[in-house]
Amino acid sequence: MSEAPRLWFQIRIGEGRFGPGKAELLTHVRDTGSISAAARRMGMSYRRAWTLLEAVNALTDAPAVETERGGARGGGARLTPRGEALVAAYEHLRVALASTAAPTLAALDAPDNRHD
Repeated sequence: MSEAPRLWFQIRIGEGRFGPGKAELLTHVRDTGSISAAARRMGMSYRRAWTLLEAVNALTDAPAVETERGGARGGGARLTPRGEALVAAYEHLRVALASTAAPTLAALDAPDNRHD
């Protein structure tokens, strides 16, 4: 049996895109205070996470994530107000769109509409 229909979207910001993967990565950075821990939670390499965060930071004039090098306090990463706003906006849209799309997605998944 195939997977049920689901909604997936990205937000275009300038020449870039902000979607579910970047939103999840920012959420993990916020929750862990660490790019490496966020990458581990998502099963990706540190390099891939860093590249995605650089892309997010390039979306607007204000960075979404700030990092601090290791040292006595061990370094880390945190979301800036811009990063928090991106996560909040994406989550707000995800919930609103999912709610609006639910009846249509359910109709698409009705037995008379499936061809498996």
